[in-house]
Amino acid sequence: MVGASLAGLSAARSLRKQGYDGRLVVIGDELHRPYDRPPLSKEFLAGTLGEAELALETDDEDLAAEWLLGVRATGLDHAARALWLADGREVRADGVVIATGAAARTLPGSEGLVGVHTLRTLDDARALRDELARGGRLVVIGGGFIGAEVASTAYALGHDVTVVEAAPTPLAGPLGETMGAIVSALHADHGVRLVCGVGVKGLSGETRVDAVLLEDGRSIPADIVVVGVGARPNVEWLEGAGIALDNGVKCGADGRTSLAGVVAVGDCANWYDPRAGFHRRVEHWTGARERPDAAIATLLAGGAVEPGVPRPPYFWSDQYGVKIQFAGHAAGADTVTIEAGAADDRDVLAVYRRAGDPVAVLGMNQPRLFMRWRKQLAATAS
Repeated sequence: MVGASLAGLSAARSLRKQGYDGRLVVIGDELHRPYDRPPLSKEFLAGTLGEAELALETDDEDLAAEWLLGVRATGLDHAARALWLADGREVRADGVVIATGAAARTLPGSEGLVGVHTLRTLDDARALRDELARGGRLVVIGGGFIGAEVASTAYALGHDVTVVEAAPTPLAGPLGETMGAIVSALHADHGVRLVCGVGVKGLSGETRVDAVLLEDGRSIPADIVVVGVGARPNVEWLEGAGIALDNGVKCGADGRTSLAGVVAVGDCANWYDPRAGFHRRVEHWTGARERPDAAIATLLAGGAVEPGVPRPPYFWSDQYGVKIQFAGHAAGADTVTIEAGAADDRDVLAVYRRAGDPVAVLGMNQPRLFMRWRKQLAATAS
C-alpha cells in the first residue's frame, strides 16, 4: 500500500474485509498516521478542532499492518515485484495499491518567501494556523473550494481578506458559470474582496511577502498569502516503471492499471468513467473512501471482476455558514435550473440536465432535498 492517507487506509480496510489475511505493508511519506483532510481548511484552521479529532483510525482498530511512515516510495520494479524507498529499503510485494494522492501546486518564485503557504497536509495547516494567529492582511490566490474555505475561515477570525481568481467566474469549472457566480458571491456578502479575471504576475518582498502583483499592474498588500491553485498527482516516482500515466495513474473503471497486480485509488488515480466514456481524476473525499472496495476486489481476483458503475462523485464545502453540496458532473450539462429556494438568499437547490436528464445537483443549505436528488442521480447512473 503506497500512500497512508484516506484512500490507502480505505484500501487496507477493504483488503481485510474482503478476506485477505497475508502480510500488509503501508508506506507513507508523512510521519502522521492517517488523518482527515477536509477540516484542515475549516475547523482545524479556526482552532475549534484538535489534531486528535482528525484521526481516521478508531481506538480499537487493528489492521495487522506494518506501517512505514516518513519515507517516500521512489520506484517500482514490476518484474522484480519490488518497491524502492527513499531510505534505501526495498519492499517485495505480490500486489500493489498506489494511493499516493496529490500535492498542492505552488507559485513559481515564491520558494523561501516567508508568509507564503499552500494547504494540503497537517503540517501545512499547522503553519498557516500559527501565521493567522499573529494577524495581518491575507490574500488567497485561487477562488476554488480550498481557497474559498480558507477565506471564509480567516474572515471569521477577523482578518482582512482578498481572493484573487484568474478566471472571470470562480468555481465555473466544477459548478458552471451560473452557479459558480452565485456560490462565489458569498465572498462579497461578507465583505471579502474578490478580484476576478486577472492573473498573478508574482509576489514582492525581500525575505517576507508584502504584496501580490497582478498581471494588470495592480498590487495588493499582503502579510500572508495562501496559494490555492489546484493540485498535481503524485506519480513522478512511477516514471520509467512501465505503468500508463496520464494525468495520474491511468486506470479502468475498477482501478486496474496497465500492470498486472497493481491498482490505483484516490487523488492520483485517473479512472475510466463508463457513463462519460472517458477517464476522470476525482479529487474528493467520497471517492477516496468508496472506490477502494472495487479496486481491492479487482486486485484479489486477479482482474477477473466485472466493474460496476461508481456512484456519481460527491463533495461538500462549508463557507460563511453555508453548507454547499454537489453531486455529479456539471460539464456537459446544457441547462441548470433552480428547483427550490432563492439565489439571493444563498439557499438553493439547482439541478443540471443534459437533454432533459439530470446529471448533477447543487445544494446550498438544502441538505434534505439535496440528498433525495443525490439518491436519484445514483439510481439513474446504475
